[in-house]
Amino acid sequence: MAAAAGLTLATPAHATSPQPTSHDGPTTLTGPQVKRIQQKQAPTPAWKVALDFALHKRGIPYVWGGTSDQGYDCSGLMLRAYEDAGIELPRTAAEQYNAFSRKISWDHLKPGDLVFFSNLGHVGMISKPGYMVHAPHTGDVVKEEKLSDWRRDAFVGAVRPDPKGVRLWSEQRRTPPPSMLTAIL
Repeated sequence: MAAAAGLTLATPAHATSPQPTSHDGPTTLTGPQVKRIQQKQAPTPAWKVALDFALHKRGIPYVWGGTSDQGYDCSGLMLRAYEDAGIELPRTAAEQYNAFSRKISWDHLKPGDLVFFSNLGHVGMISKPGYMVHAPHTGDVVKEEKLSDWRRDAFVGAVRPDPKGVRLWSEQRRTPPPSMLTAIL
């Protein structure tokens, strides 16, 4: 007898003891049991790793140009958070936004999405519906805060970093720029 989803565990077919032993035959798993096993074996999504990184940096001071635990600026925090997840991002907020062709609207934001504000002058990461984690400005610290009406008014767009999208950005980045034509007068 084959187990659900191709998973087979060795357990006694006629055992009176609750302890399974090896080499006694397969046992069929229920759907919920298979789901739990698959979830334990599945890798953590990149957005979750990045979000956990950013949330663990709460309380670290804002430092313009900062990309370490000595201090972060908004894009430096996003850079390091996704780097921790194995995804390379460009350095500045504007470059991070422009690195991805697929944009996410305000109504479709999900945890891990990078959200951009004020003519691409600021970036944060959605932490849960209606909230973001970010490094706000000089004199403040990395924190999670509610997305206000003011933020919605300043919203430019959002991107969802993923390995496929980053791969495309990396390929574009490595391609040398086209030769510029020179006019001779």
